[in-house]
Amino acid sequence: MSLSVLLSDCARPPQQTTATVPDTTLSQTVASPPQVLLPAAEPLRTGAEQFDKYLPLLKDKRVGVVVNQTARVGRSFLVDTLLAKGVGVKVIFGPEHGFRGEAADGATIKDGKDARSGLPALSLYGATKKPTPEMLRDIDVLVFDIQDVGARFYTFISTMHYVMEAAAEQGKQVIILDRPNPNGWYVDGPVLEPAFKTFVGMHPIPVVHGLTVGELARMINGEKWLAGGKQCQLTVIPVAGYTHSTRYDLPERPSPNLPTAHSVALYPALCLFEGTDVSVGRGTALPFEVIGAPTQPSTRPYRFTPSPNPGSTSPPQNGKLCYGQDLRQAGDIGFTLRYLLDYYQQSTNKEKFFLSDRGFDRLMGNAIVRQQIIAGKSEAEIRAGWEPGLTAYKAIRKKYLLYPDFQ
Repeated sequence: MSLSVLLSDCARPPQQTTATVPDTTLSQTVASPPQVLLPAAEPLRTGAEQFDKYLPLLKDKRVGVVVNQTARVGRSFLVDTLLAKGVGVKVIFGPEHGFRGEAADGATIKDGKDARSGLPALSLYGATKKPTPEMLRDIDVLVFDIQDVGARFYTFISTMHYVMEAAAEQGKQVIILDRPNPNGWYVDGPVLEPAFKTFVGMHPIPVVHGLTVGELARMINGEKWLAGGKQCQLTVIPVAGYTHSTRYDLPERPSPNLPTAHSVALYPALCLFEGTDVSVGRGTALPFEVIGAPTQPSTRPYRFTPSPNPGSTSPPQNGKLCYGQDLRQAGDIGFTLRYLLDYYQQSTNKEKFFLSDRGFDRLMGNAIVRQQIIAGKSEAEIRAGWEPGLTAYKAIRKKYLLYPDFQ
């Protein structure tokens, strides 16, 4: 499998079409996670909402913004808000799904002009993932404000890495307007091995890293993970009123195929299926809340047939009847191999279960887990193998926390 197959919000192939996805309000219905999450002790305010902390840093500066549809202050896009406040925004950089978040999964994003502001809108998803010197020539400072969901293979953090790297090389300042991590209440999964570094996994962190983007940016800088060990001039505007035990349901869907709080919670575990023949519901009304495949037993309790829709114009198993499960009532939210092991064991075509060893391995961050699944190992046995690396990561993580940790 070529690297181009792994350049999406998880691992879907690049496509050539874009479309608007209506109703971006995130559902507030979600099963209880396996630990008690608490409401914020004080009114929660994202970094973008704290103008007094960062507007002085932008005064008389030429500003580039790296944003998508989640970069909002109330109902207003951050770009529109900054322009209204007289900030000298010169260019907009958009990640996967585009600046307004309207592109389908894996769709090629082209450079253009934002119709609302009239500003140039440049893509950081496709052929150019790292801002070039030409792109940053007339920029003094880069403002990054994109909602993450806390999984290593969610590509917005890879975009952040390249923005930081370009800034370090070209002497530009980076300001991260931080946002809560809806999956920031735990840390789990194997740490990525260096040989499996790709755009869906750039850092030696576990699948569920337990950091906000601001904390992760501090780690990337502090651990000198940018090319050549460089460090950028980094400022993080923290979230007020947030801890890693704070429950946070996203006010906007972070990408077209994560439409509900429940899908966001299931995403770290279900995204691993993108390296298999099992559909995660792209091309249905329930992406990342249903799973199934034609190669599963017909006795599975749920059936669905993927078909093209605005969020997925060429979904896996397109037009094929899939047998599987509806996980909307699943209570075991968190990173688990339970579904993966079950669906491999029940597959009627195990030889074709993994679409490509490299594809699945890049998502998992190693080749060992796939081999253990094939060998019939239990989840407990597989977890034991990644525990030493996870323990070491947790010690590093503590150095970069900006908020009280979960208990």
